[in-house]
Amino acid sequence: MKSVERPRSGAAVPVRKLFGTDGIRGVANEHPMTPEIAMKVGAAVTWWASRGGRAARILIGKDTRLSGYMLETALAAGVCAQGGRVMLTGPLPTPAIAHLVQSMRADAGVVISASHNPYADNGIKLFGPDGFKLPDAAEAEIEALLDNPVLTSGRRIEGGVGRAEKIEDARGRYVTFVKSTFPKHLRLDGLKVVVDGAHGAAYRVAPLVFQELGAVVTSIGVKPNGKNINDRHGALHPETVASEVVKRKANLGVALDGDADRLIVVDERGNVVDGDAIMSICAQRMLDENTLAKNTVVATVMSNLGLERALSARGVKLLRTSVGDRYVVEAMRQHGYNFGGEQSGHLIFLDQATTGDGLIAAMQVVASLVTAGRPLSELAAAAMQRVPQVLVNAMLKTRKPLDELPDTRAQIKRAEAKLGREGRVLVRWSGTEPKLRVMVEGEDEAVIRAMADEIVEVARRELG
Repeated sequence: MKSVERPRSGAAVPVRKLFGTDGIRGVANEHPMTPEIAMKVGAAVTWWASRGGRAARILIGKDTRLSGYMLETALAAGVCAQGGRVMLTGPLPTPAIAHLVQSMRADAGVVISASHNPYADNGIKLFGPDGFKLPDAAEAEIEALLDNPVLTSGRRIEGGVGRAEKIEDARGRYVTFVKSTFPKHLRLDGLKVVVDGAHGAAYRVAPLVFQELGAVVTSIGVKPNGKNINDRHGALHPETVASEVVKRKANLGVALDGDADRLIVVDERGNVVDGDAIMSICAQRMLDENTLAKNTVVATVMSNLGLERALSARGVKLLRTSVGDRYVVEAMRQHGYNFGGEQSGHLIFLDQATTGDGLIAAMQVVASLVTAGRPLSELAAAAMQRVPQVLVNAMLKTRKPLDELPDTRAQIKRAEAKLGREGRVLVRWSGTEPKLRVMVEGEDEAVIRAMADEIVEVARRELG
């Protein structure tokens, strides 16, 4: 398997301005999500992947946003201008592109999606030949190429210009792959499942996976029109699938987001089972089957304290990372762990996939359900006892590092001292705007809400 080339030790790494924690993202047809930038990205990825050697093979997938047609064409033009071969999959989940890049031996993968954002936004994510998201340093190298004369001088002419082709069986390849991750000795015959595709990238493949495994499927959110992705459907709106589960008397509901790398599950009573509860359920089954590497689960600092306590009671360690599924994956790869995720529903089963995959996560949840022979509501209740958690997002006039806000830090320390070992305080800035995010956990919701509000008020006064 090819691996992404990393900078040599001591080499200067260019600064990223366009790429954030999950690729480039913005309003479609406004900087930086314009066809001009997309064409440059296509050319830069191709030049970077080929390194002056043979023409690179670039796989391009997208979700169902109207602007996807525009950006897909621009990206393909940039690839072809550098002599690359474009392989188009059409609408497919982000994790499907990660899988196909690896299985089809492509040199890089590009996903056009803004995930859970409204349809007017769009984004570009990059995957290496190993199926993993490119590291920060590789994204910085590609970004530095966008205005480099090497792209102009490297344009091919005559017979050197690349070509684009549609991968007609891409959808079937991915469906087969997802089904292969479900235990072969289990069946879903008679299981009633409501699948909400969020009018997004999984609108066709998600129902197929469950149907072909024998489940009785009710599909919602599977009629994209280019503008309704994530609109009152999917992982951000679990109330929609919950209502349908109760109405249909289904065993569970599965809600994906726009690019299907995120999963939220609803039990037979219509109650939401979020990423933390799913991690607890799946980790305990993996522990029983002796497949949980080093008896460790990787999660972010946002995961509920109840998850940590539930895992600890079973002798499982919880390793926390910064917010973002890419940081979860990095920690898993670095330390040899095979399971992790986020409270929001990004779940990574590294033995099966290289990135968060909503459908593969759903397969693991259903496998736990079938194996236990109990309703999902019972599994979720036994999995963990959630500690009350309050989140406050405050838009402030400006932003400064917390180290430069002594009054705010003192207020945080007072809250931590009062909570002791029975709670947690997490304060951080948004990555893109002067928005302070305050999370407090503790046994009394009224008390922790007051704590969060006090921290925000002190920060507001200190910043003028």
